[in-house]
Amino acid sequence: MSDRRCRVAVLISGSGSNLQSFIDCIENGELDLEIAVVISNRADAFGLERAARAQIPSACIPHNEYNDREAFDRAVAQECDEVGVDLLILAGFMRILSPWFVEHFADRIINIHPALLPAYPGLDTHQRVLDAGDKWHGSTVHLVTAELDAGPRILQGRLATRRDETAAELASRVQAVEHQIYPRAAGMFASGDLSFHDGGVYLGGERLLQPITEDFE
Repeated sequence: MSDRRCRVAVLISGSGSNLQSFIDCIENGELDLEIAVVISNRADAFGLERAARAQIPSACIPHNEYNDREAFDRAVAQECDEVGVDLLILAGFMRILSPWFVEHFADRIINIHPALLPAYPGLDTHQRVLDAGDKWHGSTVHLVTAELDAGPRILQGRLATRRDETAAELASRVQAVEHQIYPRAAGMFASGDLSFHDGGVYLGGERLLQPITEDFE
């Protein structure tokens, strides 16, 4: 990567709480990267308001205006290519990406999933963890590949489940973890400590076979 600041696109569909964590970390000097654009597929996404308040360029590309998934993805890709981004950050972007999009931005897309992958891909992770009686839960930042929630893991935040807590209470605690580990992972990429190539994750030039794991209360 060159000496210029890492430029990222943040893709959202809703409230943008993870986006806000990036904005806060940049504003307080904890994260040295530039959010070049925020893109939403929903006009009512509150994350667009967060971007406006932070004076970050944004675009709304409604997915229902396109005939198929790839056509929509090509419109999103065009927006990202026009502003020139080094990394795409999926932050509550509720769209399954087409194979074309993943290939177009190969080794340049990261996502955060509310589970300790490879356990519990998909939806309703908090309730599933409670139903199974698992001791640990958390969130995983991973490189995006064509297979949903299956890309190489980068960073995991782990916390112990509590007896008698609800799925909503657990979700709130996991979200607080996400707001810490997601900017941290992006910052490692922006600094050059972390790199992605050939579908793998590398830390300091060495392939990362297991994710970096941090424990939280």
